[in-house]
Formats: sequence, structure tokens, C-alpha cells
Amino acid sequence: MKIVDYDPSWPIRADRLLDNVRAAIGDWPHSEVYVFDHIGSTAVPGLAAKPIVDLQVCLPVLPTLAELATVLAPTGFLPASGARPDSPGVYRDIPRRDSAASPELYDKRLFHSPEEPAILHIRRLDSPFAKFVVLFRDWLRAHSDEARDYAVYKCGLATQHAADPDYDDYTRVILGAPNDLRYVS
Repeated sequence: MKIVDYDPSWPIRADRLLDNVRAAIGDWPHSEVYVFDHIGSTAVPGLAAKPIVDLQVCLPVLPTLAELATVLAPTGFLPASGARPDSPGVYRDIPRRDSAASPELYDKRLFHSPEEPAILHIRRLDSPFAKFVVLFRDWLRAHSDEARDYAVYKCGLATQHAADPDYDDYTRVILGAPNDLRYVS
């Protein structure tokens, strides 16, 4: 996967996709407290990124993969299995090194859209990782110099892993980087 210059259509596409997901979820129990976010590098104006829109929905209780697959079917989002059995971030997020949170708070469901480059992360409302990705997005939005440094870092990693048979090695490096906002996706 290649890192590309920022595309101003990314937030528009994210809003449309989140509207479709919101409509599909409809009146699930406690749907009034669900949180819908455009996350990741495509959510930071001006930031170079992989041209895949990352979305996040946080729910009070994490439904089964089968329940979500049925509900999300009309949106075109399908369950993601990862490139190989040990793909990071498919069934659970990798806890930050300083996390004392219960392991089940890192469980998640991951979906992708084969028609449109987008990934949908479904997490619990009390997931520390769900909070972190929003805080990191907001931090990058507020610190343009750091966002530029982060883009250089990501471009270097993308080049380094360009010949890899799948993108999991790039993801592992990003997720396993030092516990510092400058190096964590």
C-alpha cells in the first residue's frame, strides 16, 4: 500500500459511509449512546495517508461478529479476516504498553468495504484503544508540525515494507512503535 497526499474527499466519504452504518444499525438497544468517528490519518486535514478511510463505531456492548455482519450487510461492509492468521488488530487491539485495562476491553470487530477503500472498527465505548485513536487524531489535527513528522515516518515505513507480501508487517511496526504519540498510529 502506498502513502498518498491528503485528499479533501476523504472526510466527505467518511461522513457518507458513517451515515450508511448509522442507518443500518438503526434502533439497536442503547443506539442513542453509540459514537461514530472518522479516525486515522485520512481524518487529519493535510496529512498524507494510505487511501483507505478508517471509521470507528463504539457501542456499550460488543455484538458478535455474525450479528454485526447481518446488520452491516446493506452497507457493503464485510468482516475482515486479515492477510494471515496472526494479523494485528482484526479481533483485538494491541494494548498500549502502559495499559492496566482488562484484556476484554481490547476486543473488537473489524470490517472492510471491498467496493470502496474503507475499514470499519467496531469497539466498546469503554475501550482504551477507541479513546486513544480519537485523542491521537485530535492531537495530530492540533499539531501540524508533528503531523508532518508523522507523515515522513509513515512514508519511510511504507517504502521499507513495500515489497512485503502483505501489509501486516507495516502495521506491526506502527503498532509496536515506542509509546509516544509521534510514533503510534
